[in-house]
Amino acid sequence: MADYTELLARITERARDDEPTTPLAAGLPAPLREQTINSAEDRLGFALHPLLATIYRDFANGGFGPDEQLFSLTDGPTSEQAVECYLRARARYAGTEWAWPEGVLPILTWGCGMYAGVDCRSEQGTVLLFEPNPGDPDAAWWIDSPSLAAWFEHYVDDTGWWVKAETGEDFDEMAPWPDARARAAT
Repeated sequence: MADYTELLARITERARDDEPTTPLAAGLPAPLREQTINSAEDRLGFALHPLLATIYRDFANGGFGPDEQLFSLTDGPTSEQAVECYLRARARYAGTEWAWPEGVLPILTWGCGMYAGVDCRSEQGTVLLFEPNPGDPDAAWWIDSPSLAAWFEHYVDDTGWWVKAETGEDFDEMAPWPDARARAAT
């Protein structure tokens, strides 16, 4: 099992720096008990990526991170919960060309229907961007970051595409996620 101690320390420092600008002025939400995470995984039908489980268990139940903030896994202070968002998306679009891929847990919204999601079936926890606004389901899924750890590094270091986009800076094009269609069919 990977050791995320150093990354968690960096996330903690960054989240504390961000806290005065968030609606969570009283502090971050409490971490979740292992049983709560296990129950969430049972409802989802898959295990969380180990880093994501560590974040929810050892750090906080969402409420920090880039832009709109990481979703709570289950009941919590954020307006959306990851488990409910996933189950809703899977049910709503099942059998359509917009079907939500199995094992991709939405972790935050960028607004306008766009989500960041973690591919919990990939060893690295690839972070994907769902961008439906051009209207083409075959071009709606992009690789945001090859791993969840790298995505959190971008958050900590202010180097994510979202920072560049906010400042009007050009950023590298994201590669399409080649597994989108096959995974949506499962």
